[in-house]
Amino acid sequence: MKHLKKIDLVDMYVVRLPLVKPFETSFSVQTHREALLLKITSDGVSGWGECVTAPDPFYCYETNSTSSHIIKGFLIPILMTLKNFSIETVLQEFDRIRGHNMAKAAVENALLDLLARQYEMPLFQLIGGKHQKIMSGISIGIKDDMDNLLESIQEASDKKYHRIKIKIKKGKDVEVLNSVRKTFPFIRLMVDANAEYTLEDIHILKQLDAFDLMMIEQPLNYDDIYLHSFLQKQIDTPVCLDESIKNLNDAKTALSLGSCKIINIKQGRVGGMMKSKAIQAYCTDKNIGVWSGGMLETGIGRAFNIHLQTLPGFVLPGDTSETSRYFTEDIVDKPVALEPDGLIKIPEGTGTGVNVLSEKLDRFKIFYARIM
Repeated sequence: MKHLKKIDLVDMYVVRLPLVKPFETSFSVQTHREALLLKITSDGVSGWGECVTAPDPFYCYETNSTSSHIIKGFLIPILMTLKNFSIETVLQEFDRIRGHNMAKAAVENALLDLLARQYEMPLFQLIGGKHQKIMSGISIGIKDDMDNLLESIQEASDKKYHRIKIKIKKGKDVEVLNSVRKTFPFIRLMVDANAEYTLEDIHILKQLDAFDLMMIEQPLNYDDIYLHSFLQKQIDTPVCLDESIKNLNDAKTALSLGSCKIINIKQGRVGGMMKSKAIQAYCTDKNIGVWSGGMLETGIGRAFNIHLQTLPGFVLPGDTSETSRYFTEDIVDKPVALEPDGLIKIPEGTGTGVNVLSEKLDRFKIFYARIM
């Protein structure tokens, strides 16, 4: 991996972008994306990273506030002590801090973007990916109205999305899927439970086998690996683990126990692009499919997810959808759009290929600080 000589400036922003429609999961309803952004500058070149945290601790313990504290108080001070350093060196130093993967990923992302721009290459080339279009996937939140849900699925199908995911929770699962499958018998469909169920709900989860699902994502507790191994043995539908896979060791444990057949790699959740690459390589060796999950990112984080999927092993469509699906306005110059066949192009240019628009940044920011 190439080296950076020194860091000159570090700027932190929080922006608040309204969503086109409220997005409901089993644990929250989001109407805005409040994103913590990081800009790192060296020798006049800047790289951007996005922290995938939210203002609240409902998805995980990390929030915008905790990540801001860890970045300002620990990660950036470590970074400023390094001279002529590689990303690997940074990650080794960051490992001294336990947890806080999303904060670490935001810093690592900004450094990778900076490094790729300084060496005038696209990010996928820097991390060892292949220039290619990637598959699209859409995530549809819980709907109170069935007609509304079916309409959203029809729109996604018409746009040629390669995979459609719907959120489920108790009381909005079997009956919902029955209606969806009657209307759309052939679409590639998966469900995301966001840790809604327990093993006592096995009678419900077994019924999902009837709907020919690609997978059920994180059905049991958000930090569980062990109990998922009992569930996977009792259902035919592949279990996909999300929240409970925080690092490579978690992935190894899950696969050794037979807790899942698929892993969702959210690069922010596992500590960044290089940590994701390690998990992807291990899963590829074990013939386990992986895909890239999304966290309602702005165009900055969305671009990182696109570049990540150029690595081998990402054989399943991820949560990568059109920008217009979630935001009427973004803060970057290249919104994500689908090709007629549903594929997505890698943004052209150095680094992530997307550039932050200062006018949009100023309009949507709710916080700014120069932290170094």
